[in-house]
Amino acid sequence: MDTLVRLPLLLLLTGLSSASMILPAAVALAEQQYHDARSFFYAAIVGIVVTTLIAIAMATRQHHRTASRQLSALMLAFVLLPAIFAVPFHEAVRTTTFLNAFFEMVSSFTTTGATLFEPARLSSSEHLWRAQVGWMGGLLMWVAAAAILAPLTLGGFEITARGEPGQSVDAGAARRDMSDPAQRMMVSARTLVPIYAGLTLALWIMLMVAGDTPLVAISHAMSAMATSGISPVGGPSGAASGLAGEMILFCFLFFALSRLTFSSDTGAAFRPRLKDDPEFRMGLVLAGLVPLLLFLRHWIAAFDIGTEQNWLQGLGALWGSVFTALSFLSTTGFVSQHWAAAQGWSGLPTPGLILMGLAIVGGGVATTAGGVKLLRIYALYLAGKRELERLVHPHSIGRNGALARRMRRQGAFIAWVFFMLFAMSIAVFSLIFSLFNIDFENAMVLTIAGLTNCGPLIPFAAEVPVNLVQLGPGAKLVLAGVMVLGRLELMAIIVLLTPDIWRD
Repeated sequence: MDTLVRLPLLLLLTGLSSASMILPAAVALAEQQYHDARSFFYAAIVGIVVTTLIAIAMATRQHHRTASRQLSALMLAFVLLPAIFAVPFHEAVRTTTFLNAFFEMVSSFTTTGATLFEPARLSSSEHLWRAQVGWMGGLLMWVAAAAILAPLTLGGFEITARGEPGQSVDAGAARRDMSDPAQRMMVSARTLVPIYAGLTLALWIMLMVAGDTPLVAISHAMSAMATSGISPVGGPSGAASGLAGEMILFCFLFFALSRLTFSSDTGAAFRPRLKDDPEFRMGLVLAGLVPLLLFLRHWIAAFDIGTEQNWLQGLGALWGSVFTALSFLSTTGFVSQHWAAAQGWSGLPTPGLILMGLAIVGGGVATTAGGVKLLRIYALYLAGKRELERLVHPHSIGRNGALARRMRRQGAFIAWVFFMLFAMSIAVFSLIFSLFNIDFENAMVLTIAGLTNCGPLIPFAAEVPVNLVQLGPGAKLVLAGVMVLGRLELMAIIVLLTPDIWRD
């Protein structure tokens, strides 16, 4: 264990990723798909041997163990590891370019879930590899949030932590003798990996009991926990488990709304219970209010076509709205099989702008979800509420407590800065996509899908969706870069470019 702690983070991730290729190789061998089995097995052997030799050569060397180095290694992981993941995938598919394979792996590893391939084109091992890469990407961000982003007050932790973004607040870690970022990463992994794997296993078993095949069940289980939305059958609508499977997935999507299940809040004065967590409460409000408004809209329109008394179809439309709203709020992007029932019931299409808005809000801090994050939205809400109170009662005093003052003042200011950076990124990348002859609507959808790591927005948000396969190499590389930027967040990139952080 001590030897693993001494190894560079990127090298350790490369070795573990290479070893994980054994699983799809075994699945392909069991299905007698020998070409796929050889592709994944040979890539695994080469990767393990190369990383082992490098690890032996570097085991006795001293490495920089600052949090900034870990953050830069995390960024490089999302750039370099997809290229390694793409090698066996490209060799197994055979009928695609390496750029397409690289794009697919970037999309999977960043838990975006945008795909270039129809489900029928890929084999079981290739589908499993996509879901597995997405699962590993979610796990990496889950651990990195507690071990890297929280001490640097990034990734949403800057709202409540005592330090400013990029400034380490390791007082609590130092008291536990974990001031070394590599040691903290290992301790976080030991704590979080069993939880993550256990929840995935439980969801897999439940989906199989509900009627899904093992491949579909494990793919949807991995996708739900990683919020990647990757599916070998096009989502829950193509699964055999039907409504029961959707209800099971629905329960596990709530894990993306709160950080309290996964990580403590660095620098906070206290750790609230789940029912008192503002992120979880705000997520519940949005997950309930948006479907209700959609249902009322469709119900009113149903009077015009005389279907308002078809309550069975109406309940199906309500469930489809509830499941899909929570799915896009968590940036998973699964669409219920009853989502289209609302349109058939009322004759009205559901505007994709609502789905984009839910994805932009995103899930909780230190979860696998993307988007702006609920905690930042809550900080802006508190600041706005306080300003309105001061307009009515200029001499009123706000709530006491360091955490409340921090969220209303510095926290709201940093959240506003992040929101403005997010909006500027949407404008800039939408303009860049327009240079590749992509219309304004689809350029906006591509940008938001990449920045929020919610790839299923692409086929569902636009009236006439863009075909990702027909995009040129430049547009695919730009979209891949947007996905990585959305996963790491622009504020973390800015911190990496700050000279002061490299002087530690």
